[in-house]
Amino acid sequence: MTATTDGSTGAMEPRAASASETTESTPAVDEVLEAAERAAARSVDYLLGTQDAEGWWKGDLETNVTMDAEDLLLRQFLGIQDEKTVQASALFIRGEQREDGTWATFYEGPGELSTTIEAYVALRLAGDAPDDPHMARASAWIRRHGGIAAGRVFTRIWLALFGWWKWDDLPEMPPEIIFLPKWLPLNIYDFGCWARQTIVPLTVVSAKRPVRPAPFTLDELHADARNPNPSKRLAPVTSWDGIFQRIDKGLHFYHRVAPRVVRKASMNAAARWIVERQENDGCWGGIQPPAVYSVMALHLLGYDLDHPVMRAGLASLDRFAIWREDGARMIEACQSPVWDTCLATIALADAGVRPDHPALVKAADWMLGEEIRRPGDWSVRRPALAPGGWAFEFHNDNYPDIDDTAEVVLALRRVRHPEPARLEAAVERGVAWNLGMQSKNGAWGAFDADNTSVFPNRLPFCDFGEVIDPPSADVTAHVLEMLAVEGRTHDPRTQRGIEWLLAEQEASGAWFGRWGVNYIYGTGSVLPALTAAGIPASHPAIRRAVSWLESVQNDDGGWGEDLRSYREEKWIGHGASTASQTAWALLALLAGGERESKAVERGVAWLAETQREDGSWDEPYFTGTGFPWDFSINYNLYRQVFPLTALGRYVHGDPFAPGQLGGR
Repeated sequence: MTATTDGSTGAMEPRAASASETTESTPAVDEVLEAAERAAARSVDYLLGTQDAEGWWKGDLETNVTMDAEDLLLRQFLGIQDEKTVQASALFIRGEQREDGTWATFYEGPGELSTTIEAYVALRLAGDAPDDPHMARASAWIRRHGGIAAGRVFTRIWLALFGWWKWDDLPEMPPEIIFLPKWLPLNIYDFGCWARQTIVPLTVVSAKRPVRPAPFTLDELHADARNPNPSKRLAPVTSWDGIFQRIDKGLHFYHRVAPRVVRKASMNAAARWIVERQENDGCWGGIQPPAVYSVMALHLLGYDLDHPVMRAGLASLDRFAIWREDGARMIEACQSPVWDTCLATIALADAGVRPDHPALVKAADWMLGEEIRRPGDWSVRRPALAPGGWAFEFHNDNYPDIDDTAEVVLALRRVRHPEPARLEAAVERGVAWNLGMQSKNGAWGAFDADNTSVFPNRLPFCDFGEVIDPPSADVTAHVLEMLAVEGRTHDPRTQRGIEWLLAEQEASGAWFGRWGVNYIYGTGSVLPALTAAGIPASHPAIRRAVSWLESVQNDDGGWGEDLRSYREEKWIGHGASTASQTAWALLALLAGGERESKAVERGVAWLAETQREDGSWDEPYFTGTGFPWDFSINYNLYRQVFPLTALGRYVHGDPFAPGQLGGR
């Protein structure tokens, strides 16, 4: 039996079988369908039980221990550390160390040098001795891999704050960049919003070059303590690296001769820029790194810790902390309530929960209250565009994003709200804003339009991951799916997006995943969008994608893809089966007309068999992407919402698929 949801309790009750369900089928298919129904029912109950009283959902967002290490380093720098916080953070950091003494950036990933350096220093601050066995293993590994000198720029900036590294040996980024006009390359709006929010305060820190007394030395972390920063030959002047290395040398010279009045004016302008972008909750951009650097920059410019801006900023940092039952304290790099709530709403609705169910109405109410109605940094490139969209976090009015806006619209369309005019108006604003954020090539990035400059990623300063926000297949797909649901398939802008997506398909048949791991996420996003937009399942692009997904299915019936697929071709489409990635593959195959296929049957069976008794799934693997390879995310709600969506569509069909009831 398929099922719907009782409006008062969330329990599943039978509904009449559809025509397709009453046709004769094999016992194996019947068993899989029944298992899918049972798993979906348990999952619905679990998900409804985790909704906040205000209507939102939020899973823990795990990244890596640099968040925790830098939190302790900031507290040391500001002189506000307390023993409880230090030891709780140290407990978490120690618990993430690998057997070889290193720290990775994702579950079962390889040791990563900068992460290991920062974790080691944080534990030294917590009182761990360098000759403790776990510390000795870490320092030996660091030395073997080049020592501090081989670490990333941001790691060495943190060490320079305490004299463990020389400021002169770091790339230069002057605060005068704030004055560059918007048409000039390397102005701050050429950077992605996350990089922009980080770089502006760091230019102040770089200009001030503070050094706090170091509580200990770090000689044990140098490959050669007598020569901690061995000289390197410059790249050829005819290469991009060589050009930017010489520009950096020029910026170092400018640091020594910069006119005081210009330097002071630029730092004051940076301070104004920072303060203007502080959110109502005290944070910056809803993400932890810009908040850390903004607090530091303002402090260096004379804002004392009792200043309202500083008090709010420091208080916001505490809200990124999750205290675990064992007493450990983990720092979230970001929080994802809007994203989690719209995905949970879609999952529940597609699993048969009534559109007027109180949980869905409450979720819609909360999402409607989160709509952003004022301009932000995006309006620099789109000054005439009216605001209307949603961000990822609780508070981030400066940076609504295109991906969240598309998914929120798709979620709201699944809810029968008691104020339909209110919902309709918000949806119309969101659709108009997303359309206005289309890039010149017909696709969509995450936060900005046409954020595609080739120069920021070449700066020696910018070695911490992706620093621009070009259009991606996954975001473009979500926008196109939304536009199809809104009846805009024949809009020329939609057609340009479809053409771009089709051109982006790789020879294998898959699409690259920018914001999720990796080709399974990209392909799992694109196929539902293309079919919603009217591309038939018989289209060659759909058939190639289906064949690729079938070819990478694991022997156990699930799908998985390791984060190393961003660097090593052999990992593409390969990895331990996970609930979220299996669900993405199933969503693509179902959209491609493969509901009766053996691959779908095995995938659905895997989800049903691996579900826990409480209706949830376990997934230690990281399947979210911040920066491909450089910054990985474990969204703890992915393992719940995507499997439920896939099971729901297997049982009920896609509510907005061509020919299905409920589409517009």
